[in-house]
Amino acid sequence: MSETTKTPGTIRITADSGPPKRRRGLALGIGAAVAVALLGGATAVAAAVTGGEQRTTPASAAAAPAPQLRLGFFGNVTHAPALVGVQDGLIAGALKAAGTDSLTTQVFNAGPAAVEALNAGAIDAAYLGPSPAINSFVQSHGESLSVIAGAAAGGAQLVVRPGITSPDQLRGAALATPQLGGTQDVALRAYLASQGLKASPNGGGDVTVNPTDNAQTLKLFQDGTIDGAWLPEPWSSRLVLQAGAKVLVDEKDRWDGTGTGKPGLFPTTILVVNRAFAAAHPQTVEALLKGHVAAVDWLNRASAAEKAKAVNAALAKAAGSALPADVVERALANITFTTDPLAGAYPRLLADGVTAGVTKAADLHGLFDLRALNAVLAQEGAGHARASAAGLGQD
Repeated sequence: MSETTKTPGTIRITADSGPPKRRRGLALGIGAAVAVALLGGATAVAAAVTGGEQRTTPASAAAAPAPQLRLGFFGNVTHAPALVGVQDGLIAGALKAAGTDSLTTQVFNAGPAAVEALNAGAIDAAYLGPSPAINSFVQSHGESLSVIAGAAAGGAQLVVRPGITSPDQLRGAALATPQLGGTQDVALRAYLASQGLKASPNGGGDVTVNPTDNAQTLKLFQDGTIDGAWLPEPWSSRLVLQAGAKVLVDEKDRWDGTGTGKPGLFPTTILVVNRAFAAAHPQTVEALLKGHVAAVDWLNRASAAEKAKAVNAALAKAAGSALPADVVERALANITFTTDPLAGAYPRLLADGVTAGVTKAADLHGLFDLRALNAVLAQEGAGHARASAAGLGQD
């Protein structure tokens, strides 16, 4: 078995075992063409062919597997690919096969904190929501990170006290989100604006929006201090089942498929990587993607009972406690696990961030680099559709 040691907020996993029993056989060889083509470096040039068009991309001449990968994710059901991938050794096993012997993980509460750690070099890759990734990309002029895969779609709701039955009753209400500038924070503020309600980032306006730790949000709602919250799973389910909240808005109902062709689906969790790390260690990034694809595949073929058991066990390890069975069941029913980042949704997500006042209008071209993901999906064969960057990067 993999050896696991906990320190506060951090789980360290050393991949010293063979493949776990849940894992499908992974293709362990690293394709040289993909290894040199993934993301920009400084000293060599590699060619990638997409749709018959050849383009050149800088790559590191001395690219080599990293000795370790530092990975961030959340203790949320929407991060199940990370939870299962770490818990079952899928990611660590793929990394070890590619020459990266150590996986260190850190659990975050919300995306902006994970992005801050990524940009500071404290972690190398992270599972997070799309809005913090967009904000980091915009603020760094495209230099900070690349989106390399999707992980989950759906699984976010605005839940409120039972007396609130329409959006006009939100005027004067106090609502919570996980963190200012996070994906759910942006979604709530954009929704309020669509209803003619103001909620400024500094706390003023028709509705007070308080960025709050998810566990604290549950307590504040139970105490009657706040009127509701826009939350990812399992927290929306926890407020509904454990605190009597009602769903006012299921975010899936606000997505008609424009840009993605998939009505009801919107990106909730994606996998991103620090650009400098990817340029130096493309083999490690591809190995991470192999483990990630294996985790998503397992989630999509497991029975509901198997999935709930595995995710809850991983949550207990990552977040410190397991959840009631009905919470996990409801949460998983609201989520679609997919490696497709749904890139066509990002212009709207950017526009929502501008409306929310947490980012500025910008060109998102270059945000996605899906070449390594598509190489891994091609290796996996039938049933793995190619992911599109929707003109916002390379695929």
